[in-house]
Parts: sequence; structure tokens; C-alpha cells
Amino acid sequence: MKYLVFAIAALGVPPLAWLLSLNARWMRHAFWGMALALCLYQSTAINFFSNEFYRGTSRGMETSLVHLLCATILLALAMRRRVRSWFPGTGFRLYALYFLLCLPSFWTVESALVGWFEVWKMILLPLVGLAVFGYLDSTDDIETPVRALALLVIANAVWVLRAHFLHIYQPAGLFPHRNSMAMAMQLLGPVFLAAWLEFGLKPRFGRLCAFAFFCAAFATVRSYSRGAIALAPIGYGIAAIASLSERIGSGRKFRRMVPFLVLCAVGAAVAAPRVIERFATAPEASKDTRVQLAACAREMIIDEPWRGVGINNWGIKINPPYEYAARAGRDTGRGEGYADGIVETVYLLVAAECGIPALCAMLLWFFWYFVKCVALLKRTRGSMWHFLPAGLAGGLFTNYLQSALEWVLRQPINMILLMFVFGIVSWLDIRTRKRTDIAGNVLDVVAPDAAEAGVVE
Repeated sequence: MKYLVFAIAALGVPPLAWLLSLNARWMRHAFWGMALALCLYQSTAINFFSNEFYRGTSRGMETSLVHLLCATILLALAMRRRVRSWFPGTGFRLYALYFLLCLPSFWTVESALVGWFEVWKMILLPLVGLAVFGYLDSTDDIETPVRALALLVIANAVWVLRAHFLHIYQPAGLFPHRNSMAMAMQLLGPVFLAAWLEFGLKPRFGRLCAFAFFCAAFATVRSYSRGAIALAPIGYGIAAIASLSERIGSGRKFRRMVPFLVLCAVGAAVAAPRVIERFATAPEASKDTRVQLAACAREMIIDEPWRGVGINNWGIKINPPYEYAARAGRDTGRGEGYADGIVETVYLLVAAECGIPALCAMLLWFFWYFVKCVALLKRTRGSMWHFLPAGLAGGLFTNYLQSALEWVLRQPINMILLMFVFGIVSWLDIRTRKRTDIAGNVLDVVAPDAAEAGVVE
């Protein structure tokens, strides 16, 4: 029945795309559909040829309602002939390079089908970034994607609050794991903080962003993820500093920081006992496991530095009869059917599975978007879009840093959100490339503070 429902939904993509192509405003509703699909991701995604017991980053050819909606948006844009480029900006080309450098690892895979699970996920990922870029490129409507992300954050906080009252110690919210939830909130929370500082609480959009920021911060703390909690001040600090520095002579943003600091202090005081307990009672075995799995990854890299041991094949190669774990000094005699875990850093995981060239390409891909956010801080000065690079600089920095401690950035929903914001950054880069100072000339939008001060009508 599940496959039948999915097949019917897939057949509905062309007629829905035709309807969306008739009216640009209807396409806006597709983004609300994407937000709803992200909220229901785990129940609307389907795995073809799945192996649900496999300990890897992909357990099947996963396809979700989000992918179908992105394909619908792209097809509608193509019908309207509004697709400027299928590879917009350097970022998408770097992703293509990363993808191609992962393919040689098929020479060393134990299971080609398991490897194909991850490749399938990587093939579908650009649909998200291209759909976001294409919509923004044809409409300049940045509010709808941001509102859609706010809906996801608020719905996740409601789910976390429900789990709190059910006395669930570390809730995962709408995500498959508490760490993936915390990482997603770390990516989006700084964006909403920067938007609140930019707009204040007068427009409805500012109130929505302020509420979404507190929902993201609450969910992060309530996850009790040590890495996310430790890095949260860095991400939010980068967003706040980048936002405040844009109009340093104005006291409006500084006044908006007062309730932010007060509420953060109250929240920190309430959550402090549990957070301290989480750090103080962390088992020593957790640290030992991380170190041992990192040593196992090192052994794999030594054996196959250029191609890796096989994309998505870590779950096979870490266990007997392969000797990587034994060579690293990790106990392999823990009973029949025992499956060891995944190395707790996405960088060593990519290097071990796909080789050092693929790791370098992934780092370039990540680094390009962060550097572009920093460059866009100057280009978007004086516009209402300045909060986007300010917030995303903090969000991306914490996600990259936390990925040194977690592999959950390879979770499908986390990668989808990453591609979503990459689509926004690519659009901003192309939209503002002609000038370095766009004080109303390129963006045609003045800063909210300027409007409130009576600079424009």
C-alpha cells in the first residue's frame, strides 16, 4: 500500500507542475507543502530495497514527499522557462565535483547495493537547492522560504515540548535523532535571531522570526546534546555580531538585544541543572568509543587513501571478517550479529569511505558557502536581506564545527536543510554579484530601520 500511494503521488508531479506554472502565486503554496513534508518527513519518506537494520548513513533508496515537491517546482519553472541555470554558482559545481570523487569508491565496496543507497541520496539532494534557487530567482520572494523554515522550527518545538511533559529525557522532535534535531536547530536558529534584530517585533515577519528563534534555542537545549549546547553561543554570537555591525550607529538593534539577553539568562538558569548534569554524568565509555572508532577510520584511510573502503560501506568494513577494528585495538568479539557503530565525525567518515580527494572536495564545497556568507555581509548592507548571510554564517559555522563531533550531517533531513540554505546563498550571490554596495540600487529594498526612521516612505 505504501508503494502504491507513493507511485500515485509521483504520477501527480507533472499535472501539479502544470497547474503551478499557470500562476506564480500558486507556486508559493508549494513551499508551505515542503515545510509540511519536512515536519512529516519520517512518515512520508519511503525506502526502496531497504535494509532497516544496516548500520550506515543510508539504509535504502530513500525518496520523500519533499523530493517530489522540489521536482514539481523545477518542472513548473521549466514550463514557464524561468530556469536560469541547472548549475547556478560555484557551490553547485563543487557539489558535482564532490559527487564524482565519491564514485571511485565503488571499486572497493563490499556491497554495491548499499553503496548505491548513498549515491541515490546524493543524486536527489540537488533537487532541493535548485528548487529553492529557481523559485527565488523567478520571484525574489525570500519571505516564503524563511516562513516555511520557521514553521518547521515551531512545529519541532511543539513536539519537543510535548515530549517534555511526557518525561522523555532527550527528545528527538520531528527528527530521527536528538543530535540531528539539535544540529538542524543550530543551522536555522541564528537566521531567526538575525531577522529579529533586523526587523524588531513591529512587523509580523519580525514577530514570527523572534518566536522561531526561541523555539530553536529551546529545542537545542532540551535535546541535551553536549556538542550543540557547547557550540550554541558561537553560532548565535556570530549572527548577533554580524547583524549589529551592519548599522553600528543605530541603537535600535542594541535595544532589541536587551530582551534577548534577559530571556537567554532566564532560560540558561532554568536549564542549567540538567545541562550540568548531562556534562558531569557523561559516561567515559562514550569518549573511548569515539577515540576507537576514529582510530578505525585512520586504518581504513591508510589502506585506501584515494578511493576509500566503499561509499556507505562503513557498517560492513568495521565488523569482522575485516580487521580494521582489530588493528585499531577495538574489541571485535562481542557476540554473533553485533554491528559496530559509525565514526563520530563526518569528515573521517567521508575520508574512510570515499578517500581523501572526496573529503577535500566536500571541504571546499562547505567552505565556499561559508566564505560567500561572509562576503554577502558587505554586499547586502542596507537591504532587508542582510539577516540571511548574518544568520547563515553563524549557522553554517556551528554545523561544520559540530560535524567534527557528529556524523549526523549525513542524515537525509539534515542534508535537505543544508541544501535548502545553500540554494538561498547561491541566489543571494548571483543576485548581488554586480555591486559590492547595493544601498538600494540592486536590491531595490531599504533596511527596515531606514523606513522606521523616515528615510523613505
